[in-house]
Amino acid sequence: MRWLCARYVLETGRRTLIMGVLNVTPDSFSGDSIYRNPDKAIQRAQQMVADGADIIDVGGESTRPGAEPVSAEEEMERVLPVIERLSAKLSVPLSIDTHKAAVARAAVRAGASIINDITGLRGDPDMVRVAAESDVGLVLMHIQGTPQTMQQNPTYTDLIGEISDYLRGGIALALQHGISAERIVIDPGIGFGKTVEHNLQILRCLRAFQKLGRPVLVGTSRKSFIGKVLDVPVEQRLLGTAATVAIAIANGADIVRVHDVKEMAQVAKMTDAMVREK
Repeated sequence: MRWLCARYVLETGRRTLIMGVLNVTPDSFSGDSIYRNPDKAIQRAQQMVADGADIIDVGGESTRPGAEPVSAEEEMERVLPVIERLSAKLSVPLSIDTHKAAVARAAVRAGASIINDITGLRGDPDMVRVAAESDVGLVLMHIQGTPQTMQQNPTYTDLIGEISDYLRGGIALALQHGISAERIVIDPGIGFGKTVEHNLQILRCLRAFQKLGRPVLVGTSRKSFIGKVLDVPVEQRLLGTAATVAIAIANGADIVRVHDVKEMAQVAKMTDAMVREK
């Protein structure tokens, strides 16, 4: 399938696409934050592209469980200098990881080609209009609750069905506002209002989301469910992440969002060789 992202056309299905995480925050859960240092952010993004990243996802607000929200103004101060400079330097699309319409609009003007909304268009009522005003790609993610509340006893009657319904609703909302289906990617939201068992079940049942007809993005990198299964801190989750990336690809993921681009690009290439028909 094609994923239309402004001036970029990304092909999914032939090989797994790698989305590299660039956190320009002081408080990322993963320990890889770059705060108020655009030069360092530029260097890291360039290295990720050299290591195999197809997309760079820039985030200016931590969405770890319990994270304190920041204002749109603060978020823009963090991300816009980085996006402006990277858009002139990189040959891959930039994604803005935000659920605030004002931030998304400014980031698109600065050069972002993708809006990655963790609320699936449910958080800010203006977000769908911002996306409709442009021709950028759109990632619709599932979340139960907010980053402040999402891990307070997340409960589902039908996990896969409820996530599918949420994502289906986001797609319908986008289509109603004139956003082409080819601009949309879906993300079941590993770790966003899910227990360890929920996350494992999503990975087992990932192919169910292909019924929605759009490419599937999965972000498991360094997340707490890996730490809980393996009983390891965040800095020791590389191998656990590799296992989840491999099984996600085997079960239908088209795009993986990762911190360790070089290593996960190799995992993806090896897994693709085994599971994708040439």
